[in-house]
Amino acid sequence: MSMRLGFLHRVTILAILLILQPCAFAAAEGWRAGAAKTSITPTAPMWMAGYSSRDRPAEGKATELWAKALVLEDAAGGRAVLITLDIVGIDRALSQSICGKLMERYGLKRDQIAINCSHTHSGPVIAGNLRPLHVWLPADAQKMFVDENASVLEAKVMAVVEDAVKQVAPALVTWGSGMATFATNRRNNPQLKAVELRQRGQLRGPVDHDVPVLAVRAPDGMLRAVAFGYACHATVLSDYQWSGDYPGYAQLGLEKLHPDAVALFWAGCGGDQNPLPRGTREQAEQYGQALANSVEAVLGAPMQPVDPKLSTSYAEIDLPLAKLPTKDELLRDTQSDNKYTVSRATMLLKDLDAGRALPQTYPYPIGLWKLGDVQWIFLGGEVVVDYALRLKGELAGRKTWVAGYSNDVPAYIPSRRVLAEGRYEGGDAMVYYGLPTKWAPEVEEQIIAEVRRQVQGK
Repeated sequence: MSMRLGFLHRVTILAILLILQPCAFAAAEGWRAGAAKTSITPTAPMWMAGYSSRDRPAEGKATELWAKALVLEDAAGGRAVLITLDIVGIDRALSQSICGKLMERYGLKRDQIAINCSHTHSGPVIAGNLRPLHVWLPADAQKMFVDENASVLEAKVMAVVEDAVKQVAPALVTWGSGMATFATNRRNNPQLKAVELRQRGQLRGPVDHDVPVLAVRAPDGMLRAVAFGYACHATVLSDYQWSGDYPGYAQLGLEKLHPDAVALFWAGCGGDQNPLPRGTREQAEQYGQALANSVEAVLGAPMQPVDPKLSTSYAEIDLPLAKLPTKDELLRDTQSDNKYTVSRATMLLKDLDAGRALPQTYPYPIGLWKLGDVQWIFLGGEVVVDYALRLKGELAGRKTWVAGYSNDVPAYIPSRRVLAEGRYEGGDAMVYYGLPTKWAPEVEEQIIAEVRRQVQGK
């Protein structure tokens, strides 16, 4: 976009905002908010997360990786902190450590904090996440880098939240929803045939193409922050360059248009969704631009005011696993031709030898923020799209936002349908996360029940 077009674009936005006043902005007043960002791109030549095929550390940088924070305060002083990270995922231990320190420093409760990972596969290995996938990394130096990077990441998250808190000031908060159509159900559409199927209008399987948008503006109408979501894997790229993948390019595009604003991407329920076709930087940029264009269209149209009322809740439910393997079965797995099966079995046997029983459940995190009449649900793990479609259908439609990859990414979270169908998201991927077996059939109903409990305020 040229400088003149960019100027005219901003003038148009401000004109729309003036038209909206006083009716919409009167309802959006009462909020206070602040946002900040900091680079988390590794400085050491670390190994990258997400793909087992990589055989060496990163070799350069296509885009910066970011930690970003948005602090929201309602008219009564209630506060919530959203943290977005350009990483593949975060494990429970690191998440608990970060949240514990934020709670102590700012007097927060756990339900006032939400951490969301973009799930880019072009970021660094994160200690504790996908352990069997990365435990075989060569050289003690790499383990040292991974451990050090986790400490650096934690410190940078603390710093970016502190910066966002310092920026807190009166704000106008509005919401809207757009659409982007590049997400494709990868279980139903072979990658090599995706282009042909798309051209024929024959793509199959459930998708969620909604783009929820939360806009935070200064009282004069200038955009200060925009948080937006999309349900699709950040897996366009698989090279050796640090990159935020398509979400990174979307954020860059929005911040270029709005240089005074922080753009925060949060990943939706894209566990079974891929950007197809994929593989090139040009495609990552194109998908990022398409997503940014969708957000920009929402920002340029009349948005709905968010009443300055905030409530937050959070719980960890005991999500059940299926039948556990015996020690003899694990011993047999150590002889497998699959090195990741061997890695997981070795880890689990060490636990048994140390007197630690295999877990029958996992403390699964579920959070809910109510911003006015917007319901923002935060689910842990790589959640498949069925959850978002079901919750939006049963609750408040586009006023219900469902984030996956939130607070803790312990594994794929299949619906009952996907679990019964099996394959990668239905159980095969569990080996890469280190859980001893697949989920029990009742996990979907237990997650939905907890979300409903929180929505109903029970």
